[in-house]
Amino acid sequence: MSTTVPGTYAPQPGAAPLPRMIAAQAALETKMLLRNGEQLLLTVVIPTLLLVLFSSVDIVDTGKGKSVDFLAPGILALAVMSTAFTGQAIATGFERRYGVLKRLASSPLPRWGLMTAKTASVLVTEVLQIVLLTAIAFALGWSPHGNPFAVFLLLILGTAAFSGLGLLMAGTLKAEATLAAANLVFLLLLVGGGVIVPMDKYPAGVQDVLGLLPISALSDGLRDVLQHGAGMPWGDLGILGVWAVAGLGAAGAFFRWE
Repeated sequence: MSTTVPGTYAPQPGAAPLPRMIAAQAALETKMLLRNGEQLLLTVVIPTLLLVLFSSVDIVDTGKGKSVDFLAPGILALAVMSTAFTGQAIATGFERRYGVLKRLASSPLPRWGLMTAKTASVLVTEVLQIVLLTAIAFALGWSPHGNPFAVFLLLILGTAAFSGLGLLMAGTLKAEATLAAANLVFLLLLVGGGVIVPMDKYPAGVQDVLGLLPISALSDGLRDVLQHGAGMPWGDLGILGVWAVAGLGAAGAFFRWE
């Protein structure tokens, strides 16, 4: 008869450490996002095509200087919006419809941990987008300058603002309505947010309204820094900060998990 030392091979049931759970969920979210054809179209293909097309062909009057110097900051802002708002809203909306969020909410991973993982996934995707678009812009002759810290703050606040709005939409509307609304908002903000068409092309009254949109604040702020070498764009940062607080606060208050 063999003997064993009590407890030598005793299992230790229980959840993994919270940081490991969040990291695993973030990796899964990133893989799912990058494998989704529609998401890749929004996050990579459309911004890349717009940057190359409008930088190479004189379609829109972007003012003095090279077109790519005007377009690159706006396309970076569009990339943030496509991932943090449009892509996240659609993906989360359908996860909610199919009961994925409800099941994840009952797992050892807390709800705030799930949202943290989703945010981390968005940030990883944005880094990949920015690296790709920056490389393409440099190949097209882009000459950026300005304060890198100001660019970082703009991108972080822009991500927070669009994430809050995307989660609010995904957590309150039906999946089909989220799909339609997110794509419609993407197109409207692409046209009216100063991404490709300069804001001074619109009437003065319309400019005042459009300038309060998060996409306008992000694209104008990035353009002021990267194209014109401006200092800290406090006005645009303030607008993004208000949208971030309002969007994330509303998402936290009204988000429905099922």
